[in-house]
Amino acid sequence: MNYWTELSIEYANQKSYLDDLFQVYPAIPEGIREMSQESWNRIEQAFKNRDNTSLIKELLQLDLFPIKDSYIAFLKRDSSSIERNPKTINRICGRLYDMGLDKIFEKCSEPKETNRQIGPFFRRWLNRKALGIQPIGLEEFTNSDEDAILNGSDQELAAFGSDVLNYKRDKGLDFVARFNKQYIIGESKFLTDFGGHQNAQFSDAVSTVQTKNVKTKKILILNTYLFSSNYSELHKDISEAYKDYITMSVLVLTTFLHKL
Repeated sequence: MNYWTELSIEYANQKSYLDDLFQVYPAIPEGIREMSQESWNRIEQAFKNRDNTSLIKELLQLDLFPIKDSYIAFLKRDSSSIERNPKTINRICGRLYDMGLDKIFEKCSEPKETNRQIGPFFRRWLNRKALGIQPIGLEEFTNSDEDAILNGSDQELAAFGSDVLNYKRDKGLDFVARFNKQYIIGESKFLTDFGGHQNAQFSDAVSTVQTKNVKTKKILILNTYLFSSNYSELHKDISEAYKDYITMSVLVLTTFLHKL
């Protein structure tokens, strides 16, 4: 097993892993989604009048449509299709009427899912000088050989990786740094469970460290259940199948970088 993976597992099973991880990923759901009183009044009126077209049009303007239906995305992108497809509109509205106004309001104002909010947390943590140095822009980063963390979007970091480090993957990067005159690129994932979307996120992250011919160290920064001693399937993957890759928790990243 890779030393940094082993250290992460030890941390997760012997220390206040979740308490410390909360400093990086404060997984607190946002408040309810807001909608104006005027908008809700129009929805309420259309509902009471059984005005299918107006009801659909008003609900499509909200951030969150109250029901999941495969045709909603099309209707959002092409509002003219509402008039051309009365059977589809009637079918969807039938479900809405069955729900009732209270349930529609509840669904439309649901908070964003926590796992959809966590993407920027790693970058915010870096920008709080959590690794001991403040991330810097591209010009300053390239004009120095001192220890540094590159500040930019995933795509900007990937462009630097491509131009300078031969990182030829059509996907952004979460982390580009230079310590002890060595470049490091990485992908950071906060995985809350296993199965489905979470497994896909894991596979996507692994693809970064599997990228060939990159002129730098590649690291995989994974967090939460993967380092549990319960040994989920993915835990076995990182400790066995991917043992040659540098995989670690964000909580041992500082130690890794300063030991380069």
